[in-house]
Amino acid sequence: MKTRLAFTALGAAAICLTACAPVTIARINADPSRFRNHVVHVNGTVVTSVGILGTGGYQIDDGTGKIFVVSRSGVPSGGSRVSVIGSVIPGAEVLGRAMGTAIREESHKVR
Repeated sequence: MKTRLAFTALGAAAICLTACAPVTIARINADPSRFRNHVVHVNGTVVTSVGILGTGGYQIDDGTGKIFVVSRSGVPSGGSRVSVIGSVIPGAEVLGRAMGTAIREESHKVR
């Protein structure tokens, strides 16, 4: 029983660390189907942002590429360094404009 519990705890820790480790935007853009509907952690600088009544979107650049982030909890201002956690979504639309692969934000932190 203790061995089973230990393996379960070890598996849960491995899953958490996988979701928590930052991934590069280039890696997501190179194979978006691999990351589709998976939670990712990305760090970068906000290039552009548009927010309306606490929702909106922004684009981040991590030096390897750019990706749009769709937010329901406000958007950081341009030039901010951010850490984003969210699900990769295909065919995102921001303000009526198709953006391709994007991240639906679960949370972000301005650093």
